[in-house]
Amino acid sequence: MAAVMTEGPAVDRDGVSHYRMYIGGEWVDTDERYELINPATEELVATAAKGDTGHADAAVAAAKQAFEEGTWRNTAPAARAAVLDRVIAALGARVEEFTEIGARECGFPLRLSQAICVGFPLAHLRHYADLTRSYAWERPGPVTGMVLSTQLVRREPIGVCVGIAPWNFPLVIAVWKAIPALAAGNSVVLKVDEKTPIAALELAAILRDAGLPAGVFNVVTGDGETVGAHLVRHPDVRKVSFTGSTEVGRKVMRGAADTIKRVTLELGGKGPNIVLDDADLEAAVDGSIYAFLLHAGQACESGTRLLLPSSLHDEFVERLTARLKSLKVGDPFDPTTDIGPVMSAVQRDRILGYIESGKREGATVVHGGGTPQGPGYEKGFWIEPTVFTGVRNDMCIAREEIFGPVLSVLSYDSVDEAVDIANDTEYGLSAGVWSRDVPRALEVAGRLQAGSVWINDWHNISQHMPFGGFKQSGVGRELGEDAFDEFTEQKAITIDLTGRVDRRAYGLVLGTPPAA
Repeated sequence: MAAVMTEGPAVDRDGVSHYRMYIGGEWVDTDERYELINPATEELVATAAKGDTGHADAAVAAAKQAFEEGTWRNTAPAARAAVLDRVIAALGARVEEFTEIGARECGFPLRLSQAICVGFPLAHLRHYADLTRSYAWERPGPVTGMVLSTQLVRREPIGVCVGIAPWNFPLVIAVWKAIPALAAGNSVVLKVDEKTPIAALELAAILRDAGLPAGVFNVVTGDGETVGAHLVRHPDVRKVSFTGSTEVGRKVMRGAADTIKRVTLELGGKGPNIVLDDADLEAAVDGSIYAFLLHAGQACESGTRLLLPSSLHDEFVERLTARLKSLKVGDPFDPTTDIGPVMSAVQRDRILGYIESGKREGATVVHGGGTPQGPGYEKGFWIEPTVFTGVRNDMCIAREEIFGPVLSVLSYDSVDEAVDIANDTEYGLSAGVWSRDVPRALEVAGRLQAGSVWINDWHNISQHMPFGGFKQSGVGRELGEDAFDEFTEQKAITIDLTGRVDRRAYGLVLGTPPAA
């Protein structure tokens, strides 16, 4: 394993921290740079190198060379897990630093940042380290066949794997993309979003110092339409794992088709959140707010369509809006803040456009509907938590992924109608059911077309369970053992046990052997 080195990804450039890419074990800079903006203040957080297709090619070449040399690929699973153990220890020692990165770079309120930007990745890293030790990399088969034989099934690394991560949960999804691929013995090129590259670049330094050989893990920056698309089409890339919008997911699938790459796509969602008439209303109100407001609604598995029985509609909405009034939208570094900003001016304006669309189509705003005003909101990208009632499922705000703090409330008169409304979407990433009667809730959950269904909860993503979508919400699964399945090829090996030519099937073609 490589010796421990301490040089990090960031240098001082014009008095501002500047982050370089990580390619082939070296920190690579460019003259052009991205400016990383604090979404709460619009202040410059840092700058980052602006990668291009040449950097993408260099990263793939480094990854391919490392894979072909085989040092990491041939490292025993227990030794690969030991590297992950060192990564866990290093990240665990920097909880406060990574918490602040999440708040400053992404606008996470501090308590959410500590849980999501550090706690969640640590839990998943521990899961992958344990799974690396226990996963069935090779399993015996039965003694079967046309002739006496036995079999082995091996799980082997694919080769160069590309992960394309979005801006909303940068370290979480960097871990989801990179760590199972690395644990399986692959080499990885991670294309980070140009707005939120810091955490992934710091992860690269941690992996290097933990003993990962040069070239096995590479991080490049660059916009998706050029650098991301180039990586998807690259002939030396064997696997692409992408998280983002359904629209871009279609392009990834098309780009990967020419070279028959394996793809994992975790795409958009429009999660239906069904409250049954016997639900615990206190829990369902808080859970429904949590479902659509986590990270200011910037989560693909958010519960953005709230389906209420007509008999409970008015009471539930009254309770929900009263609870929303108690929440604080504001400075992520204020420990009393509940909801932070959205990521960018582009994102803010897009969300406001959807809110105006909902008004035009006849839905009623019962809470929020604009941007907060007054001290503390002069700068930054703010949206009030917004609730629409009177929503029909054919309205734009009920059909398209808004990716912001906007909730559409729909009424239903029967459970069958609720299920029909829930499934009437191109998406199928997440869904939820609220009921005191768990068997009843399970029956409804079984009818919902979604990869994850929560009963009396939301956003409870477990590292032990597969995560992904039905329909146009994705292809393949992350997390659980499925994560390793997605980054390995199966090889079937058959071993003859007869030891004799005359007991094999050769006679089917060769006929009777000639006399001696």
